[in-house]
Amino acid sequence: MSALRGLAILLLLEALGEMLTHALRLPFPGPVVGMGLLLVALRWPPLREPIGAAAELLLAHLSLLFVPVGVGVVTHLDVLTHHGVRLLAVVAVSTWIGMAVTGLVLRAMLGREPATEPRNG
Repeated sequence: MSALRGLAILLLLEALGEMLTHALRLPFPGPVVGMGLLLVALRWPPLREPIGAAAELLLAHLSLLFVPVGVGVVTHLDVLTHHGVRLLAVVAVSTWIGMAVTGLVLRAMLGREPATEPRNG
């Protein structure tokens, strides 16, 4: 029952994100706002347990979530044969860019030292 409550909370947060995105005309998708709301919601202890149960349920059945993608690839094999090399190049370049940006952000974040107060002594 806890997992079902957690799934309902996740869907509610996503719907709230969609509503906020449309109401405020934000330039990014509603699920991104929903993830931000989820981050805030996880700070509240009564929500952690049901959301954790929902996450465990989803992770246990993660392989089933890839079936529609596999079926989509098989149904569009003609697109893959015509544009396969270009698609592979786009996936490789975008993956490299994502890794490079992540590395640069990590380096910038690790490079920051917290401000320390001088010792009186």
